[in-house]
Amino acid sequence: MKRVHQVNEKKDGVGTSTVSQKTLKRPCKQRTDKDLEQEGACWECLPQEIMLHIFQYLPLLDRAYASQVCQSWNQAFHMPELWRCFVFELNQPATSYLKATHPDLIKQIIKRHSNHLQYVSFKVDSSRESAEAACDILSQLVNCSLKTLGLISTARPSFMEVPKSHFISALTVVFVNSKSLSSLKIDDTPVDDPSLKVLVANNSDTLKLLKMSSCPHVSPAGIMCVADQCHGLRELALNYHLLSDELLIALSSEKHVHLEHLRIDVVSENPGQHFHTIKKSSWDAMVRHSPKFNLVMYFFLYEDEFGPFFRDEIPVTHLYFGRSVSKDVLGRVGLTCPRLVELVVCANGLRPLDEELIRIAQHCTQLSAIGLGECEVSCSAFVEFVKMCGDRLTQLSIMEEVLVPDHRYGLDDIHWEVSKHLGRVWFPDMMPTW
Repeated sequence: MKRVHQVNEKKDGVGTSTVSQKTLKRPCKQRTDKDLEQEGACWECLPQEIMLHIFQYLPLLDRAYASQVCQSWNQAFHMPELWRCFVFELNQPATSYLKATHPDLIKQIIKRHSNHLQYVSFKVDSSRESAEAACDILSQLVNCSLKTLGLISTARPSFMEVPKSHFISALTVVFVNSKSLSSLKIDDTPVDDPSLKVLVANNSDTLKLLKMSSCPHVSPAGIMCVADQCHGLRELALNYHLLSDELLIALSSEKHVHLEHLRIDVVSENPGQHFHTIKKSSWDAMVRHSPKFNLVMYFFLYEDEFGPFFRDEIPVTHLYFGRSVSKDVLGRVGLTCPRLVELVVCANGLRPLDEELIRIAQHCTQLSAIGLGECEVSCSAFVEFVKMCGDRLTQLSIMEEVLVPDHRYGLDDIHWEVSKHLGRVWFPDMMPTW
């Protein structure tokens, strides 16, 4: 019986799994490809969904190298899902340190994957050559069906240096063939009114986001064409010269969905430039139709150009002053911007803003973020401002140089008072010394 028992142990235990026991005991570094294959870990046999997941994490050049390993990986490299979202990096080696998308790879994408592209961006540097390369690629996307398109200049806007006819003809190819564009970013480009009509004619039912600041060839009539027919717009970004009472009324019609974001750049191209005024009734119509919409305004004006602004109530929610702004204008902000959520002031000529800051705290009851650069505020007024706003100030970015010590508070102890009213630890921002 003892011998039978030993035989059974051998059959049920070590005797039937000698190979696997040896393999398991072997250190991982010594395991061969044959061992891995026996255990079902063959890289060539991985399911395509796993290969797709892995390839999505690889940089483009690494993907291309990996596609040369075997036939299975090459097939994974050309899976349509891998090409839905793509960024064309078109940088010239002489003018940029960034790696550019290889020309051979671009040819392959156009040949095999243009009909798979859906979410596409073109990033160009400051050279005219890179912008022209982007136009050449756009003109070849005749089989595309893009949902989003972004034309981005990483340096100065080089698209403006491309001949207008070349740019328009290339962009029109996409407008005509896509027919399902939902998001379009064409800032700093020579897009014009006729090309916008083509956009509307082919994509009016799907367009939801349109960003087209600094497009000098577009007129108020051109943007009105978009507003009249693209009833699904949820986000719109443009220059102030394209903004009009007629546009706001059109966006407030019953046919339109509720607008979520309206971004306006108010930029002075020439000192002393005249700016038109938007009626309060037009803004009121927008608020009635889209009561929760965000109005984001960026001001880059000289001091004597603020005359038409902040005289009547305006529903701005996010307000940025990129140049020095006077005490008078900031005082008017506190009285005319009751929906203000965020305020950033880069400079005001180093004149104390105590009264203006208190007025903003009193009247802008939704304010939750503020940033002050080259300004001056007494420590006492700043503490009072924080006390009035309370813990709803989720962002408070104040340079230490802004705060002026007085008889009540110094720089050494102001952070304790501010932290107490905020309900969290707070310190002023420090200017880097390097």
